[in-house]
Amino acid sequence: MNRHNDPNPFDEEEVNPFSKGGGAPGSKFRIPQMVSDTLGFGQKHDATVDIPLDTMNDPKKKERELAAWEAELNRKEKEIKKREEAVSKAGVPADDRNWPPFFPIIHHDIANEIPVHAQKLQYLAFASWLGIVLCLFFNVIAITVCWIRGGGVKIFFLAVIYAILGIPLSYVLWYRPLYRAMRTDSALKFGWFFMFYLLHIAFCIFAAIAPPVVFHGQSLTGILAAIDVFSDHVLVGIFYLIGFGFFCLESLLSLWVLQKIYLYFRGNK
Repeated sequence: MNRHNDPNPFDEEEVNPFSKGGGAPGSKFRIPQMVSDTLGFGQKHDATVDIPLDTMNDPKKKERELAAWEAELNRKEKEIKKREEAVSKAGVPADDRNWPPFFPIIHHDIANEIPVHAQKLQYLAFASWLGIVLCLFFNVIAITVCWIRGGGVKIFFLAVIYAILGIPLSYVLWYRPLYRAMRTDSALKFGWFFMFYLLHIAFCIFAAIAPPVVFHGQSLTGILAAIDVFSDHVLVGIFYLIGFGFFCLESLLSLWVLQKIYLYFRGNK
């Protein structure tokens, strides 16, 4: 048997596909490159879709992302708290005006910013500040009545000046330093408070007496001014006596607050 002419079964016969017969039946032929190019594989015009299989239906990865996000939020929250503590230690209050509620002018939040053991004392000091506000406001009313009754316009302008200067200065010079001192336990701010609060008490005592220094003392509703105007106008004298009572109560309350705060300061040293 002559095997020299037998074809190699592993050889592929190249047949022209465009020939009439298309090649002998059963013969093997190689698919031309032109045909394979039309099948849509690896061409530059083919649409490709990249689907990351590792991210589909991967709950563990979502959990890791949520955990990382939560850790980032916690880190930012800690940073904010550190900044707030640093600001608090520096004695710089947050500048959000919240009092009085109907028309916020100042920042005031004893319940949340003052230590619990010092809140009662801070409320007493706040009552003292509201007391001087009431005294100066009523002083303007009483002097206005005296002006209408012929007391002169100059004492009215003086009473208005007392109120315009006294109310904000009392807050800036002694109440706000005390508020910050209570919050930060600063000895320097306590010293500032004691210095100006003594001046506050001196003014209250002076106003309660109302010596005839400026316009016979009638620009303040003290006892001497009340005696002076009572003989001429009974109604004006009544207003002056009420103002005298307010200044007396404010003086007594201020002395009590001074004693309480001094004992508190000595106890914290």
